[in-house]
Formats: sequence, structure tokens, C-alpha cells
Amino acid sequence: MEQFKSFIKEEIEDSYRIVVLSVEHGDRSITSKRIKEEADKLNFPHYIISFSGSYLKYDNGTTTIHSKDDDKGFEINSSTIVFFRGTPSKDSSLDLISEIERLGVCCVNSRESISIAADKYRSYIRLRDYGLNQPKTVLVSNVDSIEKSFENLDTKFPIILKTLRGSKGVGVLFIESERALNSIIQLIFKSDSQADILIQEYIKTNFDVRVMVLDGRIVATMQRDVLEGDFRSNYSQGAKVKPYKLTELETEQSLLAAKAVGGIFTAVDFIPSNDPKNKPPYVLEINSSPGTEGIEDSSGKNIVKELLLHFKDSNVRYTVPTQCGYHEVVTVKPFGDLVAKFDTGNGVLSVLHAEDIQINGKKISFSLNGKSVTTNLIKTYEVQTGGGKDERPVVQLDMSFAGSTYKFMFGLDDRSELGTDVLLNRFAMNKLNVMVNPQRKYLITTKFTLDN
Repeated sequence: MEQFKSFIKEEIEDSYRIVVLSVEHGDRSITSKRIKEEADKLNFPHYIISFSGSYLKYDNGTTTIHSKDDDKGFEINSSTIVFFRGTPSKDSSLDLISEIERLGVCCVNSRESISIAADKYRSYIRLRDYGLNQPKTVLVSNVDSIEKSFENLDTKFPIILKTLRGSKGVGVLFIESERALNSIIQLIFKSDSQADILIQEYIKTNFDVRVMVLDGRIVATMQRDVLEGDFRSNYSQGAKVKPYKLTELETEQSLLAAKAVGGIFTAVDFIPSNDPKNKPPYVLEINSSPGTEGIEDSSGKNIVKELLLHFKDSNVRYTVPTQCGYHEVVTVKPFGDLVAKFDTGNGVLSVLHAEDIQINGKKISFSLNGKSVTTNLIKTYEVQTGGGKDERPVVQLDMSFAGSTYKFMFGLDDRSELGTDVLLNRFAMNKLNVMVNPQRKYLITTKFTLDN
């Protein structure tokens, strides 16, 4: 038995696979190199490639991902973790992320989280909605709105100007006068009329703090000193780093900021307040693809190893559900197309409408919409209803939804007064990888065929 357990453990460990998709050429990203280094030490199969030219290939139920020059590719499945390095901006790269997500693969981070963090104004709005303290920020949408935007900012020079997309301190400018503000914004819009620009209150400081957050816990922090003769503190620009001890309030705010953008692995940057124990920090931004250089040195932690080992546990892997309506059409054999209601409040079993139920030992017969079936009785279970307790038989049937077929356990009950033949509970939703939009129905399927 112990040998069998060991075999199963080895099989599980062998199934863990790692893909790194980088905006830069795969082997030029420092953190990508670190992932490769640690994956080699841990004997985890891995594949590090660039977004540019990469694609998915489907063949007999197997999906592989390929670099532009690799016909063999690398198999991806539910045991694969895909890490994204850099901030993809090309539609083709973002669409590739969505395609991977639809396969039920754990992506670090999701397309939605990446999109929020990459857009400085969108992340500002999201952080504001979560009640986080930030420097005053105003969007400048065109040349004609410069004066009004600065007036709405309600602060004095100097200020900070940022383009909506940018990282490593690129696209961030220190503006000391109205004249400089007008000149720079006019120049930006002249070169790109569709540009979006933020102006932001300048918070004078000698350093800022980066907090690395992994799945709701803090794994490392560092203080980054402002560069001499500059206002930025990016390690990539040459800033000096050292350890930083968070206050309880700073810890709470950092975790909340990571949650606000929906990130699994993120870095939160902030400027401490003048009273860190009692006043919240100024949250500057969230990075959805944080580099580990600098923070590993300052903290003395092997963050990359911790990251890889964390997702080795299948229970922590997060997949992005597809949005569905509160009513959708499913196909239950042998009864054909049926309308299903999705109910997150039901945590026991999914339910199928049944009539003329007859139990004979381990067999059960029932009918639905004029069709009858005899199958195995799996078990019975007790349900508390408005009229008291109800005992329901359980059967296993094939159910198809959105192009895939699943084995489902159904409790049988008379649903003739409830409007739908099928009730799918939250465990079914997890299996189908869907999230219900309570305002819409038939987002994935259509009822047209049932009405004709």
C-alpha cells in the first residue's frame, strides 16, 4: 500500500508543468531565467517562450503551446501553470491569454487582472473603490482639458505625469511648472492623439516600499531609496534596496490592494504615511508581473522557489470561469435539450425533474418529457424542504454543456412547478468552470431550438 501511495504521489508531482510567456524574448527576462533555474533544480518540466509568434495547437484532445520556431511544442493541461512576464499590450498576446484561460489552465495572473494593473487610471479607480489611500489623480484626455484637469487635481506644483501604460519607471515624469505641463502634454498628444495621460499629486519622500503578495499572503518586502537627482525609486533604474518591516496597517492595506485588482501574484508599491501605525500609506500602483531581482537580494528569500512550490498544490490553482446566464440549455442523455437554472445557494446536489419514479433494488426507472430511462440507483439523500423532509434518489447521467460532456450526479425530484427541468448547484458550476451573471440568461447557449 505504501508503495502504491508513493507511486500516486510521484505521478502527481510529475504532472506539474510550467510555462513562462514573456513579452521580452523568453531567455532575456531576468525573472524568467530565475524560474528556469529553480524549475531545473526541482525537476519540473518547463517551457519558456516569447509571446511573439507563439500559438496553441489542438490534436486529439491534447493541447500544446509552441514558440514560432518549435513544431513539437509543450503540452498544457489542468496540471500546467502559466506565468506571464512583462505587460502584454498587443491584442494577439491578450487573446492568447484568454484562449489559455478558456482551457481551464491556471494563469498567473488572469487577463482581467493584467488589464487592470496595466492601465494606471483603471487601477486607480479600482483601488479607490476599495477605499485605499492614493495620491490625488486626474485623467487628461486631450489638450483642451489641461487647465481644467490641473484645477481638478487641487494641488500645487511639482506634480507627477504618467502615461497610462508603462513600467520600470518609464513613462513617469516630474513636472515643476504650468509651462512645463502644457509643453509636455502638447508634445505627447502631437505624437499620439489617442494618448491618455494622468497627472498626480507629488508626495515628497526619500523612499517607497514594494510588497510582494502571493495568493493573499505577503512573501517579501523591500524599501527602495529614491535615486539621487531623480524622483523615481525603481530597482531597474539603479535604486538601492533594503529590508522593510511593515506595520499592521500597511500589511492590511497591501493585501487589500492586491485583492482589488484580483491578482494572485502581485507587487504593491506605496509611500508610507507620516504615521505608519495609524495612517494608511499612499498606494502608488500594482504590478501584475513583478520582477524578483532586488527583492530576493534584500529579503534573502528564494521567492521564485516559493512561487513554484506554491502552485504545485492543485488546490490553490485558480482558473478563470466563463460568464453564463442564470438560465442555460444543457443536454442530458437520453432526454435531450433541457433548460437549467444555476443556483449558487444549492450546495447539496444538482437536481433533475423526474416523473413516475420506480425503484427496484439497485435499479431505478423514471420519465421526463415523455422519455423513460432505467439506470443504476446510486444512493438516496434527505433534503429539508418547506413541507418538511424529502428523500430523493440519486442517479448518474451524461450531461453536455458548451461543447463538453460530463458525468453528473443528479437528485431526482418533481420540478413541474419550478419552471426548469434542471437545477445546477455551485459544485456543478465549479466543474463547468462558469460564473453566473444574475442579470442575464442564455449567454452561452440559446433557447431558440426549444421554442420551435
